[in-house]
Amino acid sequence: MAEDQTRRQWIKAAAAGTVGIAGLSGCTDDSGSGDDGDGGTDDGDGGTDTGDGGTGAEGTISIGIMQPLTGGVQYYGQQSLWGFLSGLAYKYDREPLDVSTAGTETIEAGDVTYELVVENSEFSADAAQTVAQDLVLDEEVDMLFGVASSDAARRVIETVVLEANVPYVAGPAASAGITSDTDLCNELVFRASENTAMDARSGGRYVARETDVERVFIMTADYSFGRAVAENYRAVLESEGIEIVGERFVPRGTEAGEFEGLYSNAVEADADAVVGGFTVQTLPAFLRTGLSGDYGLRLFGGFATEISTAAVGGVAQNVLGEDFTAQDIRDAELGPFTTRYHWNQYDNEINDAFVDAYTAAYGKVPDLFSSGTFAAASSVVQAVEAGGSTDGADIAAEMRGMTIAETPKGTDAYTYQEYNNQARSEMTVAYPVPNDEENWEAPIKPGEPLARIPADRTTLSDDATDCSL
Repeated sequence: MAEDQTRRQWIKAAAAGTVGIAGLSGCTDDSGSGDDGDGGTDDGDGGTDTGDGGTGAEGTISIGIMQPLTGGVQYYGQQSLWGFLSGLAYKYDREPLDVSTAGTETIEAGDVTYELVVENSEFSADAAQTVAQDLVLDEEVDMLFGVASSDAARRVIETVVLEANVPYVAGPAASAGITSDTDLCNELVFRASENTAMDARSGGRYVARETDVERVFIMTADYSFGRAVAENYRAVLESEGIEIVGERFVPRGTEAGEFEGLYSNAVEADADAVVGGFTVQTLPAFLRTGLSGDYGLRLFGGFATEISTAAVGGVAQNVLGEDFTAQDIRDAELGPFTTRYHWNQYDNEINDAFVDAYTAAYGKVPDLFSSGTFAAASSVVQAVEAGGSTDGADIAAEMRGMTIAETPKGTDAYTYQEYNNQARSEMTVAYPVPNDEENWEAPIKPGEPLARIPADRTTLSDDATDCSL
C-alpha cells in the first residue's frame, strides 16, 4: 500500500537522520507537563496469554500504548490502560492482564498475536512525542493508542502520526479539537473515548433546560483541554438562551485562595452558576472555594475520576458535615454533572461482566475513562476479525464508520463517525450522592441518572467541525 511505503520511507529516513527528528523535538510548548517519570520499557516476555481467538486473520499486530504511568496523574494512565486491556480480554473471553507499568505484553488469540508495547508518556507533550517516535522507529508498531493530555495527543498527531502514516487511536485525551480541527483530524486518527464537546452537549443542555440557571461564569484550565471545555459549554449554553457573563482561564495547580477573587468576579458579573473544567491538579481547589464561600452559585460540569472525586467528597464532608446526605448536596447546588461513564450508570450484560472482571483484576470499579478505552480495544479486535488482517492500514480501514458491537454502554453503543473518526455514544447526567461502594475510594459517587442523552445528540455534527474525511 502507498501508506505503508510512505511509512517505511519515513522510518528509514529517520534512522538515517534525514527527516529532522531532532527538529521535531520541542516544536510546541506543553503548558504544565509537570509529572516526572522514567518512560522506560521492560523488554521481556510480559506474561503470554494463550487461547483460541476464533478469527480468520493470521499474524501479529503490534500496538504501542502510551499512558502516564507515573506522577500526579498516574491513575489516569492506569485506568485507561486497564480499560483497554479489559476490552481485549472481553473479546477473547479471558481475564484482563494485570499491568500498570511500562513493558511488553503478549496475547495470543488463535492465529493472531497482539503484542502490546506499553510506554510511560507521563503528562507531557515532549515525553509523548519521544515515546511515539521510539515506538514507531524502534519497535515498528502497527498502531498507536493513548495519552491522557490533549496537548500530548496534538503533538503525537502532528509530529508522528501524520509524518509516519501510522494509525492512532487517541484516548482518554478529551479536547474536542483532536477529532474536529482540520489540522489534526485524519483518516488514521480515531477516538472512541468521549470528549469535551460531548460533556457540554449533554450536561450543558440539561442545566439550561432543567434548572433555573440563566447566567453562567466559565472557569477552566489554561491549556487545550480547558479551552475546549470553555468553547463547547459556551456554544451549547448560548444556543439554549443562557448568557455567558464571564470567562477565566486558570493555570494548573492554582490554589484555593486564588479562586476567591475569581468567584468574586462571578458574583460581580451577576452569575447564578459557574461551570468548571479542570483535572485533578486544580479541581479540588476550585470546588473547595466554591462550596466553602457564601457565593450562592450553582457549580456544574463533568464528573471526575476517583482521585478527583475523593478530593471533592472531602470538601463536601468539610462543608456539609461527615454525615451529609444526597439532599444536602442538592441544597448546596453541587451539580448536576455529566458522566462520560461510571460503573453504576449502565445496566447490561457486557457492563456487568466488565465491572466484575475489572474489579477482580485491579481492585477498583471501572472509572471515567474505562469505557472509552475498552471500546477502543474492542474496535481493534472487531476490525481484525472483520477484515481478516493484522496490518495497521487494513485495521484502520475497517474501523472507519464502524459501529462497535461490544462496549460497556451496551451492544452497538459506540459508532465512529465517517466524517471525523470520533465515536459517538450515550452520556448520562447525575447528581453526586454519598458513596457506599466498597471498591470506590471517595466519599461521593454518581447517583442514579437524571437523564440519558442519546448518542445522536452528544457528538458534534459534520457541519459543526472543521473536519471532513
